[in-house]
Amino acid sequence: MSYFQAIVIGLLQGVSELFPVSSLGHSVLVPAVFGWHNLVNDQSASESFYLAFVVGLHVATAVALVIYFWLDWIRIIRGFVRTLRTRTIETADERMAWLLVVATIPVGLTGFLFEHSFRTLFAKPQLAGIFLAINGAILAGAELLRRRRTATVAEPSPAPGATASADPAASTVTRRLATLKLTDGLSIGVAQILALFAGISRSGVTMAAGLLRGLDHEESARFSFLLATPIILAAGILKVPDLVGPLGNGVRGQILVGSAAAGVAAYLSVRFLIRWFRTRTLWPFSIYCLVVGISSAIYFA
Repeated sequence: MSYFQAIVIGLLQGVSELFPVSSLGHSVLVPAVFGWHNLVNDQSASESFYLAFVVGLHVATAVALVIYFWLDWIRIIRGFVRTLRTRTIETADERMAWLLVVATIPVGLTGFLFEHSFRTLFAKPQLAGIFLAINGAILAGAELLRRRRTATVAEPSPAPGATASADPAASTVTRRLATLKLTDGLSIGVAQILALFAGISRSGVTMAAGLLRGLDHEESARFSFLLATPIILAAGILKVPDLVGPLGNGVRGQILVGSAAAGVAAYLSVRFLIRWFRTRTLWPFSIYCLVVGISSAIYFA
């Protein structure tokens, strides 16, 4: 792997991990388009230097998220500790802590058991294109279902704990994160399992699930990014032996450069997306995934 490739893949990871367009899918498709066939093949290999490289990118992305949301995480951790002491959930921070715990469990267990199998079976360019198109359909479906639900909601009296949406595309009644039940968090967490397929976006499916549970776009995005942090960080830490072991030999410089690129790109991406989803929707990302996914599936057929 050259340093140029490391920078390109690092920037790609930092952006596409948070944008609802699938980092895993793009990490398969972009090298294939550039003709970097060694990287494409190494992604689906059982053991390769690319695994060590990805560890660095994941850790850097998670660190960027921690830096951006550090005040939130301090409150969430304090809330979690309080619940252990009081055995009750009373504040918004305490509820958020347990929503994140509950939502992390399904994908954590599934990823631990099947991530390797999913990667070796599905990290292929044509399949990544197909799943990217499916990701676009999921985003579009969430927006359409949300709009349909909006049409059936009476506007005059929002429910307790709800707020009028700032989405200019539709006037609706939305829930705040503090009103979600633990079962809502579990359903959003289960949706993340789809992201084990190269081409399905973790942030995309969790945002879609959040919208279907009544959250607005900004709240869905915030929960998605908070939820991604422990999962991405854990995935990286669990594979640190790949980084410090033989698989990291000869590419540690590239890992350092690529990780720096991923960290900067992830921080800028989360800042942009939090502002974007205050007033905008998933539609542009849906259209992008459908166009690029279908085109890639045909190109690599």
